[in-house]
Amino acid sequence: MVESKVEPFVVGSKSFTAVAINTAAKAGQWIKSKLGDINRVDTKYSSQDLVTEVDKGSEKLIRNLIMTHFPDHSILGEEGVEPGPEASAKALQAMSDEEYLWIVDPIDGTTNFVHGFPFYSVSIALAHKGEIIVGVVYDPSRDELFVAEKGKGAYMHGNKTKVSLDSKLSESLVATGFPADRDGALPINLKGTLALAPKVRNLRSGGSAALHMAYVAAGRLSGFWEIGLSAWDVAAGSLLIQESGGKVSDTAGNPYRLAVRNVLATNGQIHDELQQELAGAGATGL
Repeated sequence: MVESKVEPFVVGSKSFTAVAINTAAKAGQWIKSKLGDINRVDTKYSSQDLVTEVDKGSEKLIRNLIMTHFPDHSILGEEGVEPGPEASAKALQAMSDEEYLWIVDPIDGTTNFVHGFPFYSVSIALAHKGEIIVGVVYDPSRDELFVAEKGKGAYMHGNKTKVSLDSKLSESLVATGFPADRDGALPINLKGTLALAPKVRNLRSGGSAALHMAYVAAGRLSGFWEIGLSAWDVAAGSLLIQESGGKVSDTAGNPYRLAVRNVLATNGQIHDELQQELAGAGATGL
């Protein structure tokens, strides 16, 4: 794996970015080694919200690696939080004042992983006083590692990532997701899907928000939106996109912050048009 060319943030003699890259890569390779070897699948918030012993093992591995280097830092990980949107918001709120907060999704795309569908990722971000300064998304299936540092650009295997140049929805490949919250977020997202499908070049739904956002950063998608996400789905991807020249906001167009759950992420050029379509369809969730 080729690491990024950016100069890393350093505390003492330790690089935040190097630890994030190393941790994501190790977790990703371990996850990949477990593919097809899942003994138990449990549900969390709904019958579509899956968790495996691999999710839990990956989060434990990530926590151990981070705490070895930065024992004074805090970690917010998906598997350490009770299921459901209220619990996610509460967990983030409880840690929002931490100086250094690592925000971790040990497998983003667990349903894909369970089914052997190769579109899942490890997402690791580091926030300093609420602002994301490092973001890493690793796709073990393709061995693609996306990394960004605040103010220093975003890279994939040493190549700078740039958002697409599409200037209107009709030229754009756009992604969304189908939330596990079947009663709340899903119907709203379906409204947006119905409104946007005729307006865009085409729609995709890969099943990993973090990877969708990495694809927006790399110019493979021009936009992505989803209702009802959590900080660990979005934190790393938001920095990847911003450092690649794109824009991330909530679905009403307000600036992105860690508490945003209804996410709109684009190359910047189609942002307003996409936001207006969602608003017109009553599909912002806000």
